[in-house]
Amino acid sequence: TMLHSALALCLLLVAVSSNLAIAIKKEKRPPQTLSRGWGDDITWVQTYEEGLFYAQKSKKPLMVIHHLEDCQYSQALKQVFSQNEEIQEMAQNKFIMLNLMHETTDKNLSPDGQYVPRIMFVDPSLTVRADIAGRYSNRLYTYEPQDLPLCKYSQTINSGHS
Repeated sequence: TMLHSALALCLLLVAVSSNLAIAIKKEKRPPQTLSRGWGDDITWVQTYEEGLFYAQKSKKPLMVIHHLEDCQYSQALKQVFSQNEEIQEMAQNKFIMLNLMHETTDKNLSPDGQYVPRIMFVDPSLTVRADIAGRYSNRLYTYEPQDLPLCKYSQTINSGHS
């Protein structure tokens, strides 16, 4: 009977999840889970590894945004980032985009500590560009809403690889 109840549970879960899928599909807007609010029109990669793969393949730099939901600074940056058309267009067209709520195993992405919000750039040769930093000497890779748009950073990267 153990097997029987396990099977019944599986069928129930399948039924529930397919009903859930139907309920979600009824919403008009396409579900965009990877954006986490940073921009639903941007194509986001799911993992750092995937980001590196596409950066190399597309010859576009990878932008990695580290953030946390319960961090007011992350939220403030996200709001400006997601509402600025120029930034959204640049992110969509000039970069491979990744936003993370956890740290990767790549220590190069936290050269001066694991704080949020933190934006790191990786160029298409897969070099983490620790030389591209923001205004703060104590947190080199943090950006505040008024530090956007990041266009000058993109130009620095893209000019070397045109």
